Amino acid sequence: MNAKGVVYASGREPRPLGRGGYAKKGGEMSDKVMDVGLQDFKNEVLESKIPVLVDFWAEWCMPCKMIAPAIDELSEDLAGKVKFAKVNVDDNTQLATDLQILSIPALILFDKGKEVKRIIGANPKAEIQKEIEKALK
Repeated sequence: MNAKGVVYASGREPRPLGRGGYAKKGGEMSDKVMDVGLQDFKNEVLESKIPVLVDFWAEWCMPCKMIAPAIDELSEDLAGKVKFAKVNVDDNTQLATDLQILSIPALILFDKGKEVKRIIGANPKAEIQKEIEKALK
């Protein structure tokens, strides 16, 4: 349970990413991108009051690591407008299967619990931002 009295199904709060996750310049971890899994996906993504961009990735995926800084920057640029989360497909195979993640990196934008946009591949920050903004108009 956190300070607001929220209990997470996983028994833990979503946390800023560590191992293989998004890092700010200088090695600091972003506090704007959450690591979520099957247990807290519904609460953190599907029931979110604001749109959520979920990055499906794996530790061994070089294109996933290539877009990580862009996602981190977008989480700062769009703070309060869009929530950012990250799902490791190796640790969450059932979730990846349920959402038909066939290749990574895969970014899915959810709004009001529904998928509104899917972006596949290592796209530049400007392209990802354009797709997010277009989907939310």
